[in-house]
Amino acid sequence: MSSVFNYAQLLTQDWDMQDWDMQEYLQEYLQEYLQEYLQEYLQEYLQEYLQEYLQVSEAIDWQHSDIIKCAHQIASRLKTQEAIAKACFEWVRDEIAHSYDYQRNPVTWRASEVLHYKTGYCFAKSHLLAALLRANQIPVGFCYQRLSIDDRGAPYSLHGFNAIYLPEIGWYRVDPRGNKAGVNAQFKPPQEQLAYRIQLPEEADFPAIFAEPMEIVVKALQTQTKWDDMLRHLPDISLASAQDYGLCR
Repeated sequence: MSSVFNYAQLLTQDWDMQDWDMQEYLQEYLQEYLQEYLQEYLQEYLQEYLQEYLQVSEAIDWQHSDIIKCAHQIASRLKTQEAIAKACFEWVRDEIAHSYDYQRNPVTWRASEVLHYKTGYCFAKSHLLAALLRANQIPVGFCYQRLSIDDRGAPYSLHGFNAIYLPEIGWYRVDPRGNKAGVNAQFKPPQEQLAYRIQLPEEADFPAIFAEPMEIVVKALQTQTKWDDMLRHLPDISLASAQDYGLCR
């Protein structure tokens, strides 16, 4: 933008002083024009970028009739994206049983499966929340932490949750895993209130926001059918390997 202003000054540098008003007008016009152009460009770029976070896929099958029906029921009579996002988050958090908490089978991974069986591990619940939001045309991605399974050290596991794009805020992270004693995830933008905090050196809160669930997570869910087998085979990525998986931006 500064180069354009310099060009305007070059065009008008030989003008007489009585032409000062015209010089000032030209510079103001260029500034206004460039601001409008940049706003339009950034808006187009943002829309194109967010399309990736609205896609349908094998795991996030939001075009499934049951997903669409549920998504529209939750969103009925709600007028803003933030209100719809909150309602979908709270519905998945409270109505879908966490597989480990309730010791419930089967292990689910596809969003429509999670909805059908009303159960899933944290990863699966994040898949369903993504599907419900995308069915309501709200961009949403996937985030991960690395946590100690027993809060004392090894073994460790990935933990999955979501990031929702809210127009007035930008990316806002939420965790629909389900509340219990010691876990109190809430939707209070712009304040973030996730289920877990990082406490140990080998734990991590990764900044990446993926458009699709990580392959290592989906494969782990697909491999197991019972909640206790899944508990023994939770997916993990070492901190040393995190960069290779795109977890560190």
